Parts: sequence; structure tokens; C-alpha cells
Amino acid sequence: SYGLGGYFCVTPIQDQQNLARRLLEHWQLGNGREANPDRVRAINTVRIAADLNECLAQIRDWTGIEPCVLATSAKVQGGISLSRVRELLKDQPVLLLFGTGSGLAPQVFDQVDGTVRPLRFLDSYNHLAVRSAVSIAVDRILGDLL
Repeated sequence: SYGLGGYFCVTPIQDQQNLARRLLEHWQLGNGREANPDRVRAINTVRIAADLNECLAQIRDWTGIEPCVLATSAKVQGGISLSRVRELLKDQPVLLLFGTGSGLAPQVFDQVDGTVRPLRFLDSYNHLAVRSAVSIAVDRILGDLL
């Protein structure tokens, strides 16, 4: 939702991919669709992928453009502001990566074009649930544009 071009759930673990597919099917085809038919539109933008390369290939197929890939972290590792992400979107798709639990795997940072500054980069402690961080970041990037 929120006007996003898509949303990926990425895991190399087949059992987790299968669980994600079952949850999506509940909202797309099952009782969830009947209970909340408006949710189908948002759920239809969710894709499941095994790795970052699969996400990038799908984005290139959809748009014909190489996306800018940006990582997020609660640790100060980069300095790209969310307002800069908004500017990047004018010229190309942006794949914004969020991790869960312990964050993104270290090797992911070797595959990205940059790292976005944490949401509370001036605070000494920074931990948010990933869905909260995604919500805040997306609103700060797109909120006043829609």
C-alpha cells in the first residue's frame, strides 16, 4: 500500500517462503479476502524472494531500470537521508532494505549503493520493530508527495 511499487519478503529458507505464501493466499484467495476485500490490493504487491538478486531481477523486469539499492540499519553506518531517497525516486526505482531481528546480514552491505541514516541517528539507543521503522521511513519519503 502507500503507493509503493512493490514489497518483497526475502528469505532463503524454503519453509519460511512457504509460510509467507500461505499467509498471502489467506488474504488473496481465502477467508481473509472475504473478511477484508480492500486488503487484497495491498497484498497483491507483496512478492516472496529467496535473495537480493531475485528482487533486483524482478524490479528490472517490471521497470526496465536498474534500481538504487539502499540498506537501513539502527547503527550509524551511512549518511543518506530520507529526503535524498525521495530525490532518487524521481529518476529510478529504489529498493530499500530492512532487516529483522539482528538486522541485515553483513554481506548485504557489500551489495548496496549506500546506507540510509538511522531514523533517530542522534540518539544513543535506537531500536524499533521493523514494521514501525518501515512505516516511519515510507511516510518520511512519500508522505507529503501523495
